Amino acid sequence: MALPPLLHLRDVKLRLGSTQLLDGAEIAVAPGDRVALVGRNGSGKSTLLKIAAGIIDCDAGTRFIQPGSTIRYLPQEPDLGGHATTGAYVMSGLGPGDDPHRARMLMEGLGLTGEEEPGRLSGGEARRAALARALAPEPDILLLDEPTNHLDLPAIEWLEGELGQLRSALVLISHDRRFLERLSRAMVWLDRGTTRRLEQGFSQFEAWRDQVLEDEEQQAHKLSRKIVREEHWLRYGVTARRKRNVKRLAGLHELRKRRKERVTAPGQVKMAAAEGEGSGTLVASAEGVNKKFGDQKPVVVDFSTRIMRGDRVGIVGPNGAGKTTLLNMLTGVLAPDSGTIKLGTALQMVTMDQKRESLDPTTTLQSALTGGSGDVIRIGGEAKHVIGYMKDFLFLPEQARTPVGALSGGERGRLLLARALATPSNLLVLDEPTNDLDLETLDLLQELLADYGGTVIVVSHDRDFLDRVATNVIAYEGDGRWQDYAGGYSDMVAQRGRGVQARAAAVAAATARENGTTEAPRAVAKAKMSFKDKHALETLPDRIALLEREMAALQKALADPQLYTRDPAGFAARTNLLAKKQAERDAAEEEWLRLEMLREELENQA
Repeated sequence: MALPPLLHLRDVKLRLGSTQLLDGAEIAVAPGDRVALVGRNGSGKSTLLKIAAGIIDCDAGTRFIQPGSTIRYLPQEPDLGGHATTGAYVMSGLGPGDDPHRARMLMEGLGLTGEEEPGRLSGGEARRAALARALAPEPDILLLDEPTNHLDLPAIEWLEGELGQLRSALVLISHDRRFLERLSRAMVWLDRGTTRRLEQGFSQFEAWRDQVLEDEEQQAHKLSRKIVREEHWLRYGVTARRKRNVKRLAGLHELRKRRKERVTAPGQVKMAAAEGEGSGTLVASAEGVNKKFGDQKPVVVDFSTRIMRGDRVGIVGPNGAGKTTLLNMLTGVLAPDSGTIKLGTALQMVTMDQKRESLDPTTTLQSALTGGSGDVIRIGGEAKHVIGYMKDFLFLPEQARTPVGALSGGERGRLLLARALATPSNLLVLDEPTNDLDLETLDLLQELLADYGGTVIVVSHDRDFLDRVATNVIAYEGDGRWQDYAGGYSDMVAQRGRGVQARAAAVAAATARENGTTEAPRAVAKAKMSFKDKHALETLPDRIALLEREMAALQKALADPQLYTRDPAGFAARTNLLAKKQAERDAAEEEWLRLEMLREELENQA
């Protein structure tokens, strides 16, 4: 027998301006439930959770809570104002009989001392403090709105373990697939103002949702065909029967009304990247790179890697490890203290920053897309009206004059994507692109990156996104050391035997390795490079540089607009020679990369 619900929202309706945001929504939470609330950005998920928490009232409907039940709510943007420290903020959420020791334990687990000043906190630190405040009382019902936003991977995995052990019922909103898969046991889908419930976890949700939408389309098609048949009868039916078929005529009017009132499924984001000219085969190489700031610990120590055209490189590590610093060095934004960074030729780089700092909150949505230059935007060399481009990213025409500062986090994320993808590029640099994006937009972004002809470098804490996108992952190993692994996040975990650790854990592991306290690796037979391979490894860089100089001279000659008219045979000869030199350069780069990887492998075995 099912347990009676601790919380029950029934037939909830809410209108915001001219939009009917909620129209008969329902959610029930029984003891021990693990419910994920999912839906498009702007569908009203956060609003429904606020109604459940008692923060806002609905226009109609009922909200029932079992007498004596306790609820704690984690907002998307926690406010720590009025508290001197994070410790004071967390402790203020405790009630009579709650354990202060548990609050301190949670803060420690989330990497907080309790002495941090709220005014100096990053978004991730504020989210950690709010999580500790919500979890500490062990409420009957825990309502979490995007709990993983701005958290690094160690904190996300710690939170998964903590929530898995809680006796509290959970209702959570998240766009992190792996997080939802591990914690949800039931799904509530908020779509076009109403809710549908699936008594299974997230792993079954997407197939179920797609089937629901397919069935809906079939029903809409049947309705349209029935209207066509009835209209045909109305026009060509026997006149003598009309009096007897007044009811049928009324039925036709009812069918038309149903079709008119039917709320159609929201559109999909239409993404397409404006690709630039192809870059060279080598996009970036780092050799023995080191970086530190002042007297702080080194951020990058003796790091080497090569990024080739078409690679999708993920960078992972805990907050504060230096992911953005490494990203900036690999893209030439920041110079290393020592070592060399070499960027490839003909790079057209477009960057999407994680803090949305490139968005002026006072500018309008239209100006942000067009740069303030009218109402036309160029995509891949073709002109497109900005309103049409906005619709591709699910913005309404009336939002054209909306200030960027008034957009939601998900809308700002879509806006940044729209701007980035409109700029011709062959290198996309994405710093936390998945923050605030809904599941459908994430799917389309992943498909776009898979089809993108250029190179992608991405910093992300989304494990599922990295598994779907990355061809290799650069992971933080502690003490400024970074290691390149083939494959996505799960492949990296399989190779190193663990996921991304908090900085303290990574440093402790590195210290243990240095002191010889970890299990010694198995002995392997030593191999050696041949003299021929060693000679090639030393001479190939000079050969590549010579070929690139010869290619540059040929390209300069071919740039002469009169060459073809003056000397057609010479033009053809130089064109063929350029293609030959480029093929030689590409082959030399591939051979150098093979030998360099062999050298590193042999050194690691030594």
